[in-house]
Amino acid sequence: MDAVVLFERAATNAASMVEQVRPEQRGAPTPCAEWHVDALVTHMTGGTTYLLTAMGLEPDVSSEGDGAYRAAVTRCVEALRVPGALDGRCMSPAGFEWSVGEAAAGTAMDQLVHTWDLAVAIGGDRVLDPELVEAIVAMFIPQMPEIGRAAGIVGPEIMVSGDASAQDRLLGAMGRQP
Repeated sequence: MDAVVLFERAATNAASMVEQVRPEQRGAPTPCAEWHVDALVTHMTGGTTYLLTAMGLEPDVSSEGDGAYRAAVTRCVEALRVPGALDGRCMSPAGFEWSVGEAAAGTAMDQLVHTWDLAVAIGGDRVLDPELVEAIVAMFIPQMPEIGRAAGIVGPEIMVSGDASAQDRLLGAMGRQP
C-alpha cells in the first residue's frame, strides 16, 4: 500500500475516533501510561505537524476544536500528494534520517496504534482496519518497534501467541496488551 494512502486511511480513522471523545473522557487514562486522553490526542495531532514540518510547511496551530484534527489530516494528505513531496528527507522521532514517504508510513503506524489506545480509553471499537494492520505489520514488524525501544519511545514487547491475529501481533510488538 502506498505511503500516502496508508497515512490517509490511518489518520482518517484516527480522526473519527478522536471525534468520539466526550468532554468527560478527556482526563481518562490510556494504555500509554504517561498520557491521558487529551495528551494522547495532542500527540496524535502532532503527527500531522511532524509531517507538514518535514515537508517544509508551516502547521496551522491556530485550529482547535471539532474538526481541527480532521482538517489537519486533509491538509497533510494534500501536501503529501504534491509531486516530489515523498522524496524529501527528514529526521525520524527515533533520531535517524528517512524519506518523507517513510515518515508518512511510520506516522501511519503511530496513528493506527494510537487509535487503538484511544478506543480502549473511551470504550470505542478496538478493531483496527485489517488491511492497514497487515500493511503495517509487513512494513515495520519486527524492526521498527525495536528501533523505537532503543530510542525510548516504544515500551517493552508483549508476547502474543504464534497464531495471534495481525492486530494482536502489532499491538504486542508496540508494547500493548491486546
